[in-house]
Amino acid sequence: MKSLSLIAALLASAAPAFAQAPPAPVSPPAPAAGGPPNSGPPGIPMSRAYPAGPVEPLPAPKRFVTKHVLTVGKQRIAYTAIAGETWLYSRAADPIGSIFSYTYLKDGPGDPNRPVLFVFNGGPGSSSLWLHMGAVGPRRVVLDREVNPSNTPPFGVADNPHSVLDVADLVFIDPVGTGYSRPIGKGSTADFWGVDEDADATAQFIELWLTEHKRWNAPKFVMGESYGSVRAAILPRALMGGPMYVGYMRGITLNGVILLGTTLGARNAGGEAGAAELRQALALPAMADTAWYFQKIDRKGRSLEAFHQEVLAFARGDYVEALKKATAGTLTPADRAALVARLTGYTGLPASAYDRALTVNEGAFSRMLLADKGLQVGAYDSRYTLPTAGSGNDPVADDPAMGRYVPGFLAAFHQMEAESLKVDMARPYGAIVWRDLLPSWNWNRAGVPEGQSFATDLAVAMRRTEKMRVLVASGYYDLVTHSATAEQSVEDAKLPKDRLTLRRYESGHMLYLGDTAAAFSNDVRELIRDATK
Repeated sequence: MKSLSLIAALLASAAPAFAQAPPAPVSPPAPAAGGPPNSGPPGIPMSRAYPAGPVEPLPAPKRFVTKHVLTVGKQRIAYTAIAGETWLYSRAADPIGSIFSYTYLKDGPGDPNRPVLFVFNGGPGSSSLWLHMGAVGPRRVVLDREVNPSNTPPFGVADNPHSVLDVADLVFIDPVGTGYSRPIGKGSTADFWGVDEDADATAQFIELWLTEHKRWNAPKFVMGESYGSVRAAILPRALMGGPMYVGYMRGITLNGVILLGTTLGARNAGGEAGAAELRQALALPAMADTAWYFQKIDRKGRSLEAFHQEVLAFARGDYVEALKKATAGTLTPADRAALVARLTGYTGLPASAYDRALTVNEGAFSRMLLADKGLQVGAYDSRYTLPTAGSGNDPVADDPAMGRYVPGFLAAFHQMEAESLKVDMARPYGAIVWRDLLPSWNWNRAGVPEGQSFATDLAVAMRRTEKMRVLVASGYYDLVTHSATAEQSVEDAKLPKDRLTLRRYESGHMLYLGDTAAAFSNDVRELIRDATK
């Protein structure tokens, strides 16, 4: 009886997202880095979450079902596409939210044990169209060039020969507030716009999907990009459930987690002594890789990977130690001069760039590297360039990468919806939604120590599920979510190395752009096959 009383007390004190009154929205001190899919730009005014609207009779969820054929490798795949709404429910069984998703099921006799991959992007505030149209979906955007494409129509859409539909059924999830997904009935945005709230809503959607499609016994995988890597890292907790989180047991485990543009560090964590210096030092390899790409440094015959490893070793060693000494005021003038010489040799920047500090932030680097040519490099993919002059200084619209490929992605997606999926919705599709959503996002978490990293959530999940595998994929030319930082976060969290795969691709934040989609898809296939042996 004592144990039952304890569980009852735990359940009463737990904080399930749908069981309590909607939390007051809080303003994060600063948005996390990233675009499609990480955080949006700073400076957005604070806004309260939308209240629930009048409760009226709800129409039935919309569904659009079509049949298609795709060739992947030498395999011809007939498949069914289901685009439509799934209602989410409160603990009182009231519909409070509608998730719009895109499901692709391989046709045939039906195998309840066929793997299924759930896919989402980030933000918070991004729909799933980026991974949908750029990486693993059955259709793909066609740009006139893989790097620095034109951003004016016409654009193209074609079958994706790199889709992983050959090894898994696919489900692309648009979180509430993105795409066509929205609160309904008695629901409000506060039920969904938060770290825990979002994870619980996504877990409930997966639970409902498995029931509808009779796939509870299927091997299950999730893929998340940018903030989606945070969602993917904490989803195992919401899918399993427990008295300290969500308040009941779902009992769903994952075979694998795939992270892109990974950002798993703790928010607002002070960290141990030297943590700030390490974060600064780990930004160096991505800048150096960019300098290597544009041949602003002497390559000395070094491959990109060999150069990256050399710079990474310097960043983790001599550089971070020098930054600590500079903070303490003990770095000698001679040592400083020697350090600046090495920094200029790795970044291609002039020594004057380090006159005021021994670090250069990514924004300044993007403007300085090709200043002699009047060009700025992209933050989301530093291979992309635009003239420095005339910029409106918007961190997304004026980014040389985002400003180039976003129009093509959107056009291809809407063309696919209309012509292939026959989707007919009466409201606009929210590709990325910053207004209201981002400033209202609740970063408070339940049941974890303050300052715990999201990588630690992933480590806990791997301890609970001893066969779960993790792939951390990064782009060398990503100045938003650095590969070195992502790899350091999983190292610090002590993820089991025998089930952890680290991959870097010669691309940027959306690491499947620039002739790297095939390599990335093959790595995903390998993870799925290894995890289902």
